[in-house]
Amino acid sequence: MNTKQRLVEGVLAVIRDQGITAVSARSVAAAAGANQALIFYHFGTVEELIAQACVQTTETRVATYRDRFASVTSLSGLLDLGREIHETERADGNLAVLAQALAGAQSGGRLAEATREALGKWTAEVESTLVRVLAGSPLTEFADPAGLARATSAGFLGLTLFETVDREGGEQALGALAQLAALADVLENLGPMATKAVRAKLRSAAKNRAT
Repeated sequence: MNTKQRLVEGVLAVIRDQGITAVSARSVAAAAGANQALIFYHFGTVEELIAQACVQTTETRVATYRDRFASVTSLSGLLDLGREIHETERADGNLAVLAQALAGAQSGGRLAEATREALGKWTAEVESTLVRVLAGSPLTEFADPAGLARATSAGFLGLTLFETVDREGGEQALGALAQLAALADVLENLGPMATKAVRAKLRSAAKNRAT
């Protein structure tokens, strides 16, 4: 592993173990076993190191699941994959890195840009999957895959923080999502007449909300 990658791994280790507030040139250099001057040589600033590490690790993790996303055929299947990703990435500390980066990005700047890019990598996979599985569903003309993808990504990231104080509540939240996914799958498998009736009802509800 070259020095630049060691620094990336070092900053990720500090964030996972101690949180983003513990990140400094000194703490990263110690974790990486490198001279702290090399951080500025390779990245210019500590913030840029955090930004690049966040994007790089997210791209690596998303690539791991890309084929799995492509094989999903239903909303409940997407939720099952989401739960698996959530458990694995939480256990490995990768969701904590994103959550910490998001917390550190509240003042804007380079870290906010990088966090948005990292989240976008997950969101893009979820959105493309939603577009595919909703095709032909009665929900197609009423659901916004882009918005749903962002809500899903935000929800799973939020659960990472929520579960630190209320694990049971996090499980209840996931259970509620499973119920909604099961309902959506039922709607997708209705016959032509029932599908037509559901679409009419949804259109009526949408029209009433608009007025």
